[in-house]
Amino acid sequence: MTGRPRHLVRFKPYQRLMHLVLMVCFLGLAATGLPLLFSDSTWAASLARAFGGFEASALLHRFFATGMLLCFAVHVGELLYRLVAKGERSLLWGPSSMVPQPADLVQMYGHVRWFLGLGVRPHFDRYTYWEKFDYWAVFWGMFIIGGSGLLLWFPQAFSTFLPGWIFNVALLIHGEEALLAVGFIFTIHFFNGHIRPEKFPMDMVMFTGQVSEDELRRERPAEYERLVREGRLDTLAVPPEPDWVSTGGRVVGTTAVAIGLLLLVFILRGFFG
Repeated sequence: MTGRPRHLVRFKPYQRLMHLVLMVCFLGLAATGLPLLFSDSTWAASLARAFGGFEASALLHRFFATGMLLCFAVHVGELLYRLVAKGERSLLWGPSSMVPQPADLVQMYGHVRWFLGLGVRPHFDRYTYWEKFDYWAVFWGMFIIGGSGLLLWFPQAFSTFLPGWIFNVALLIHGEEALLAVGFIFTIHFFNGHIRPEKFPMDMVMFTGQVSEDELRRERPAEYERLVREGRLDTLAVPPEPDWVSTGGRVVGTTAVAIGLLLLVFILRGFFG
């Protein structure tokens, strides 16, 4: 590693794979669902025709929904295994937990003060408050959007014990909540992950699984100091990923961001055009 910054593992290969599957399925759901939601717009008909028509778009929508539900089920199964079988209580509390904690509120307040030039930037640990918000938003979406989607997918089965009006409610919830999720991901999440000045034009961590030591020290000083204190920093050191991994990640990431921003333009046209 002579003369080159040392790289540290942040995400394991299977975590990167899960994120990739989630990303592809989300983009697929957005691209096939928006034409159905804005079916009276000219761009919606054109986009639907690109998928083979509205009927084909609906079929692809269910395909991507299945992929996302399977991804979610695998992740929840892994969490339960680690928590129950392996007894990893650190999943529920501490610096490696995605569970919101009082320190997150303190850091959010400090971050706003920093934005306004009234204080210093908080010392973030492994996960920031906005990353935890993103994470739990997926759980909310799976139950609200996924649950209402299943009602609409299998109306005959659910109508045997549910009243008819519930399907009208499910249709409204599914569309509005999905639109909220798409709008959030293509604005707030994209900004935090890729467009903010420190990361522009692309944060590669979910593609390479690693960060430079300098970046970790600068962006997450609390985690860096904790790893040094615990003597674990050297155990995370790895050689930089091959160039083809970084290049492939940039291509995939740039394509995803471009598709997301294009769909955001379509949404705005659907509302105001």
